[in-house]
Formats: sequence, C-alpha cells, structure tokens
Amino acid sequence: MKQPVVLIGVGEMGGVFARGLLRLGHPVYPVTRDNDMAEMAQQLPDPAMVLVAVGEKDLQATLATIPAVWRDKLALLQNELLPADFAGLPDPTVISVWFEKKPGMDAKVIIPSPAYGPRAPLLHDALATLGIPVRVLDDPGQLLFELVVKNLYILTSNIAGLRSGGTVGELWADHRDLAGAVARDVIALQSALTGQSLDESALIEAMVQAFEGDPEHRCMGRSAADRLARALQHADRLGLAVPMLHEIASAAR
Repeated sequence: MKQPVVLIGVGEMGGVFARGLLRLGHPVYPVTRDNDMAEMAQQLPDPAMVLVAVGEKDLQATLATIPAVWRDKLALLQNELLPADFAGLPDPTVISVWFEKKPGMDAKVIIPSPAYGPRAPLLHDALATLGIPVRVLDDPGQLLFELVVKNLYILTSNIAGLRSGGTVGELWADHRDLAGAVARDVIALQSALTGQSLDESALIEAMVQAFEGDPEHRCMGRSAADRLARALQHADRLGLAVPMLHEIASAAR
C-alpha cells in the first residue's frame, strides 16, 4: 500500500487533489475543524505529504498548529503566496494553481500549474490522472517568478475589474491602459514585499499568456475589494506609492 496523504481543508480545491491522489493509490486522510491534528499525527507520523488546502486567510493560523512531525512534509496551494509566507517551514512544496473548481463543475485549466519542492512530482502525477497539467520547476528563483505572476494576474484582474467589469480578455483588449497601470503598481508592491528586483516586461507577458488561456474568465471575484484593501495596507506599511490602486479605491467609496 502506498503512503497516506493528509489533507487539511476539504473544499472544492482540496477535493480535486484528493481525487487525483486516490487515483494514484494513496489513501487520503482529511483533517476538518472537528479533528485533533496532534492526535492524527500520532496515528499518521510519516505521510507522503501533508497538503494544506485551506483558504489564504486561514493559512498562517493553520501553519501555526501543524504538528512537528508533519512540518517537513507540507505542500501549499494558496493564492497570494510569497516566499515570506513559508520561510519558516523546512523544505515545503508549493504549487501555483492555474485551474479553477466551482461547485457542480469539473476543474477548468487555464494554463499548466507550476510546482516546486520535494513533493512536486507527486502533485504532478496526481493531477495528471485528472488531465490537469503541472510543470515541475527546477529552483526557487523560478518559483518566486511564478508566484508573482499568479499574484499579478489575480490582483490586476480583480482590482482593474472593480472599474472595468467584464472578462480578462476584454480587460486587456479594451482597457489596456487601466490594466497596465494597475499591473505596474502591483509589480512595485510585489518587489517591495519580496525585496527583489522583478522583470516587469516578463511578468506582464506571463500575465497576458494567462489571460489568453481563458479570455472569458471574469475579472471580479467576491474577494476583489478585500484584495485591493490588503494591497493598500501593504503599500502603506511599506511607504510605497501605488497611485492607480488609490484612485480605484477612492472611486469605489
């Protein structure tokens, strides 16, 4: 029998990974709010992976409660991740998810999902059973670029969408100046948050490739206003000028 996998967070996204892992032959043990993780860790001290599939707002609180024997087996899939979010973990695996899963519909791939870390091949093989492509990355520098691309895509489409509405294809075709101004603010913020000099042209090109992967994807999700508020909080804390983000926030009040 193959090693078990522990799944923390059994929502739509977690369910996709669970199905792929089960198809590979790995028993999957879900952790819900009613479970005692310390007790489960005593029963499952050596899983193949502990996949943390909670929402991004719950990630840090969840990581703070992970039992010690599981901490070197973690895999993360949240949006809005940056290296500082998992800097204290020993050799985590991180996947930047580029497919969506909503209730009542199958997973919809936008572009292949990049993954880095010791359990990236396991994620690749699990999702391959469902026809979901994964790119296994070679080094942490590639991971940083991919995490920033995902953040750029989400924040640009959500925040610009507060003004433009519509789809990402329409945003880039009909509101490119708006999208570009938001993207430049977001890249400046990501650079400040990571302490890295980022290649603006390469990031925008990668974002546009994702737009083209699903041009009918809606710009605004339910979290758009919250994402703008968080971005402005980060910018204010860092003393960073993000004029277009402030302009959109002012107009939305």
